Amino acid sequence: MTHTHRSPSRISRRHILAGAFGAGAIAALARIGTGTSFAEEAAETEEPEATSLATAASGTLPIPEILAPTDENGVAVYTLQAQTGTNTTLVSGKTIATGGYNGTFLGPTILLSDGDAVRFDITNGLDDETTVHWHGLHIAPSADGGPQNIIEAGATWSPSTTINQGEACTLWYHPHGLGTTAEQVALGLAGMMIIDDGSDANAALPHDYGADDIPVILQSTAVTSAGAFATANNNFTASASTLKFLVNGMSATDETPTLEVAYGRVRLRLLNASLTDSITVARSDSAAFTQVASDAGLLVEPISITSLRISPGERAEIVLDLTASDDAVKLQATVRNTTNGTRYTASMLSVSSTATSAADDLPTTLNTITDIDATDATTRTFTLSNSGASMLINGIAGTTMDIMDANAVMTTLGAVEQWTITNSSTNIYHNFHLHDVPFQIVSVAGSAPTGANTAWRDTIEVAPGTSVVIKMRFTDYADNEYMYMLHCHNVIHEDDGMMLALMVMS
Repeated sequence: MTHTHRSPSRISRRHILAGAFGAGAIAALARIGTGTSFAEEAAETEEPEATSLATAASGTLPIPEILAPTDENGVAVYTLQAQTGTNTTLVSGKTIATGGYNGTFLGPTILLSDGDAVRFDITNGLDDETTVHWHGLHIAPSADGGPQNIIEAGATWSPSTTINQGEACTLWYHPHGLGTTAEQVALGLAGMMIIDDGSDANAALPHDYGADDIPVILQSTAVTSAGAFATANNNFTASASTLKFLVNGMSATDETPTLEVAYGRVRLRLLNASLTDSITVARSDSAAFTQVASDAGLLVEPISITSLRISPGERAEIVLDLTASDDAVKLQATVRNTTNGTRYTASMLSVSSTATSAADDLPTTLNTITDIDATDATTRTFTLSNSGASMLINGIAGTTMDIMDANAVMTTLGAVEQWTITNSSTNIYHNFHLHDVPFQIVSVAGSAPTGANTAWRDTIEVAPGTSVVIKMRFTDYADNEYMYMLHCHNVIHEDDGMMLALMVMS
């Protein structure tokens, strides 16, 4: 994996903003919206005397608070607790079990910079075992948070690492146990992680968290007649289920979230944290907007698009110009199921600005991506298929650690590989996520990649009857005991077996 932005870590205005507000709840940033929301309420704090360099956004959209670390001899320690709660307002007459980190739904945002020495202290406050996977983070397999990193109920897991991403990117964290991922993610156990690479390009984009740089966690979910979040496909289609579209925990099904910023541009970090549904984001007036990053890093240059499809687990960063007209920019989300049938269209977010002057131009160049030379690469083919409800990769359902161990994909540190990911289904959409390293796309359905697919990726949708060819280089981390995973990030499919282990050997 070749990167270009490995300059020393910088203290950005975003981090100054976090420091000014301090640990715990951040009054101006960790707001709870006045709409139908069950993001955990931020604790009331006095206004700090320090003056922020940015003006916090307002509106009804809840914004997750920043997780402030403690320092232990130069190591930044981030403390998380997986815990449960209930919600009684999302669907009238139903009490719904929920889950979150350091709260009862979703989790705080973790801000990191390349070169940071960190430790994550994660306590499991659930009744069942769990794991916490750092989706997209380049990290040793022993700290990756996969099915081998089980945290028993009441126990604490404390992986350490030095951030070694090499790219500015939007990542996320969530459970990753065998057969329990859908159940626990559905409860709301998910949070965002943001990496700053110290590059001039990233600094030239909006980057003040909670002011002009906003996390937007999208969840297409359903509440069953029994008052539980859907964890299986038939829960979504049952006549007695209630479909809900959540944005940072707020029900956009019931009221459109609003966001008002004091700047001419705003950067939205989109995450599809749904179990199974893809989400297509567009402006309600069909006008163009700008994409600046894929799920694993900044694009080579900003691109103008009119819609953006995000499959489960994917992230994308977009920038909205808010000074082109006096009207709010209204985003809508079209939600589709695994056979690409439209479930519904929701009014996702209304964004406005109080800025009185036009925004500065965006940088024309954001990233330099060196092409991986795959001339002598090891080649493999992975076929995604199903047998009834059992989901398979190369005919294998990875539902136990014994099956994972017996069928592990073996590679070596420094190896370059090129994989063909084939979806043999005639109607079911899958996607593909690789742990450890990002990949470059060689082709999609036989055609050269375009747009965001020319950038680094770690999750990619694979349409029925087509193939996606990817290439990657395995760098930095090897282990003869701990595994990475490769799998479909429709987590219902993942739980039903569409996952294999990857061993990177020294």
